[in-house]
Amino acid sequence: VPCSSSSLAVSLKAALIIQNWYRGYKARLKARQHYALTIFQSIEYADEQGQMQLSTFFSFMFENYAHVHKEELELRKQSLESEQDMRDRHDYVDLIDVPDSYNGPRLQFPLTCTDIDLLLEAFKEQQILHAHYVLEVLFETKKVLKQMPNFTHVQTSPSKELTICGDLHGKLDDLFMIFYKNGLPSESNPYVFNGDFVDRGKNSIEILMILCVSFLVYPNDLHLNRGNHEDFMMNLSSCFQLHGKRILQILEELYAWLPIGTIVDNEILVIHGGISETTDLNLLHRVERNKMKSVLIPPTETNRDYDTDSKHNKVGVTFNAHGRIKTNGSPIEHLPKHEWEQIIDILWSDPRGKNGCFPNTGRGGGCYFGPDVTSKILNKYQLKMLIRSHECKPEGYEICHDGKVVTIFSASNYYEEGSNRGAYIKLCSGTAPRFFQYQVTKATCFQPLRQRVYTMESSAIKILKERVISRKSDLTRAFQLQDHRKSGKLSLSQWAFCMENILGLNLPWRSLSSNLVNIDKNGNVEYMSSFQNIHIEKPVQEAHSTLVETLYRYRSDLEIIFNAIDTDHSGLISVEEFRAMWKLFSAHYNVLIDDSQVNKLANLMDLNKDGSIDFNEFLKAFYVVHRYEDLMKPGVTNLG
Repeated sequence: VPCSSSSLAVSLKAALIIQNWYRGYKARLKARQHYALTIFQSIEYADEQGQMQLSTFFSFMFENYAHVHKEELELRKQSLESEQDMRDRHDYVDLIDVPDSYNGPRLQFPLTCTDIDLLLEAFKEQQILHAHYVLEVLFETKKVLKQMPNFTHVQTSPSKELTICGDLHGKLDDLFMIFYKNGLPSESNPYVFNGDFVDRGKNSIEILMILCVSFLVYPNDLHLNRGNHEDFMMNLSSCFQLHGKRILQILEELYAWLPIGTIVDNEILVIHGGISETTDLNLLHRVERNKMKSVLIPPTETNRDYDTDSKHNKVGVTFNAHGRIKTNGSPIEHLPKHEWEQIIDILWSDPRGKNGCFPNTGRGGGCYFGPDVTSKILNKYQLKMLIRSHECKPEGYEICHDGKVVTIFSASNYYEEGSNRGAYIKLCSGTAPRFFQYQVTKATCFQPLRQRVYTMESSAIKILKERVISRKSDLTRAFQLQDHRKSGKLSLSQWAFCMENILGLNLPWRSLSSNLVNIDKNGNVEYMSSFQNIHIEKPVQEAHSTLVETLYRYRSDLEIIFNAIDTDHSGLISVEEFRAMWKLFSAHYNVLIDDSQVNKLANLMDLNKDGSIDFNEFLKAFYVVHRYEDLMKPGVTNLG
């Protein structure tokens, strides 16, 4: 039966209403997704900024570490000398036997493509590679890397396209996905892995092993660039701590020998972070890259003679990156400051839409560079494009600066399930780059957008609340200073000002307020509700709240510091070392906490009264407890 014109008009109108509603609904979901990603990224960069600030603390520590006794000096000097002798293959590898009971993969040197397949299948079955093989792979990789230039030059052709992968951050499933879609590395299928293979994810050592074995089999066709997380000091707070002293030592050297970039077809620069207005590629081709041990060990030299009988009881020593003593006759080798800064810029910088070059305040290292800087540097060195990684992008890649800068990020679901896609690029001379996206999921069917956004929101709000509770005392003081009537309430703008002033996360606090605080009918914020349903668990009830918050807030930094001075990697430091380190830390960071509180807490944590503290357990004792999470249902959280 033919429809009348009026019924057709009604149907079209209904269809348009539904279509407009759905577009608005999807736009709101996308906005909520954007807010969640903003929270994740702001907190990630704030954490990186904290780690970068550790570099100034280590300089301060090297100059002021005052509690070493004469007898300890001689013991540690002997330890240093023995460690210097550990640089040959025998001490790294042969001292560790593989027992007959070991049923994991057994690698055969020299390695072949069969070993790549063997390793991939073993890791898919969650088998563990024995430390003997890990050390042998790392040792052999270091030997080959030492022969390589700072920048690898690669040529492509229609029969030999080049695949470029970005950050993987220990996410093994993403590497499996890339190899499934794009094929294994080979002479006809070359790859560049553009840094940040490790850290954060739970499978960093597995990814490193796959890439190193593939590199040893195809040294001319698999290329490894250094990222800002290929830094053994930053790894001191990660899973590598579980793999033993020798592995940490050789990783320090291997990271330092990684090339710092790749140049493709003499026209595309591939580096991990970015550039600055002072980037000098000629200088970067010449620097002794192996002297760049860690971003946290700045290029300063401290070799002062101290009177050991002085009232400060200082001795004439400095510490190397592990906290091991260097005598006055054996200074630490550093890059000159301007060369160190050049490498920091290419590992840490980010592009921005605004012209110019200005400090990267988000990360605390490198710079933000604009389209004019990109054009200037590319033109200066007759290049056409910069491919970099370093930043999570919702679609796995992003093109900016008039097509001259490409960001590629290969770790999908980086912040949370569904938070972002991963991607890789294929390059061939004379053709435009081709992008390939993917998203790893263990679900049999992909979750709808609404569910994915809710999961992201919930996780983002959770970590944001943890950041808020870690500054409870500071925030409470800030709120009370604004609350002249002592009403327990502030205007939304006053509350947002306090949150940003104390936390410094550059977040849209007004938009986030409905997820963080109670707001009355007049639009005023009940500011103490900022801390509802969450608290930091105390390891001992005697600990003051301010001290607990401070230790929780700086627990990652303290873990790196304590691991750096734990020379035997026992996980134990003396109560005296703990007190000395805290005194330096609180002085440098201007933490206003009475030393007697820390001394009392240190004594309480020395459970068996043997003068030592298990500092990893100590720091893990400070954790956040979320209450009433079961009351949160999809639809309640709404960042939009």
